[in-house]
Amino acid sequence: MTYLAKPKLHHPSLGCNAIGFTRRDYEGKISTLCAGCGHDSISAAIIQACWELDIQPHRVAKLSGIGCSSKTPDYFLGQSHGFNTVHGRMPSVLTGASLANRELLYLGVSGDGDSASIGIGQFVHAIRRGVNMVYIVENNGVYGLTKGQFSATADQGSVSKKGVANTDSPLDMVTMALQLGASYVARGFSGDKQQLVPLIKGALSHRGAAFLDVISPCVAFNNHAGSTRSYDYVREHNEAVNQLDVILPRAELVVDYEAGQTIDVEQHDGSVLRLRKLDAGYDPRDRLAAMSLIQQRQARGELVTGLLYVDAEAVDLHGHLGTVAAPLNSLGAAELNPGAEALEKINTALR
Repeated sequence: MTYLAKPKLHHPSLGCNAIGFTRRDYEGKISTLCAGCGHDSISAAIIQACWELDIQPHRVAKLSGIGCSSKTPDYFLGQSHGFNTVHGRMPSVLTGASLANRELLYLGVSGDGDSASIGIGQFVHAIRRGVNMVYIVENNGVYGLTKGQFSATADQGSVSKKGVANTDSPLDMVTMALQLGASYVARGFSGDKQQLVPLIKGALSHRGAAFLDVISPCVAFNNHAGSTRSYDYVREHNEAVNQLDVILPRAELVVDYEAGQTIDVEQHDGSVLRLRKLDAGYDPRDRLAAMSLIQQRQARGELVTGLLYVDAEAVDLHGHLGTVAAPLNSLGAAELNPGAEALEKINTALR
């Protein structure tokens, strides 16, 4: 995390939303991620979405685990609540917080390593329980903080910066979210802000488990085998007193294409990411059709982006449990301890 805050002063002509906040009021500290990292573009999209929705920052609780993606909540919504959990445990902490105070908007930010590997069980149960949250996975297929090992979402046959091919089958978290009963499921690309901002706005406005898988290329681990200017080659051919890493600036990957079109995005290492935006007439209310479309396009080497599924009538965890309308953390001793008579009624019902 960075401790360098952005200046509070802003240009007097900066526009305000309906509640008097400028876009700067939704920003956080200065990012320490690599220049050109897609994660920063996702943070910018979150900022834009919250500003456009006139959300009061103090009504948002942002939670994360461990990884490059889990650092990003420090870079947006600096006036909101925040909690950084241990690796993979963000969903359970978010679930507990949501049960304690249902009046906050819960935004969980995770990575493909944090959610698809060590935290896969946590992800599964938070989604299937219908926790009222926005769950964003910033998906780059690698462990960025520990030098680019494959994550569980890496495509089979993809090659690491050391030239090692991935032999494992990938997990598709979008398909998993659909199977587990998520009531809002979408996939976006960090470089397509025009599509990503509305997807985040829709998720923030949805009641129930909203899941967003955002493809976010890692710009730091694109050294190719055989280069005499690669970091690995230099380390192997000199005797250094210590080992340092230098991350060169990369240009942000940005795309703009119409609904129903497919586009090839060449990444910094020369590999190609093929994205397909959903047709304008696509109906996102059919869960089985969404799963079928994902598999069909995956077989063609395409990643479908857009709102894949939504259930406008979804019931969240509080609805399933029948909790009281008041936040549980506001209840007093009388409500939490109704006495022996109430306990006897419960015991009688269980006999």
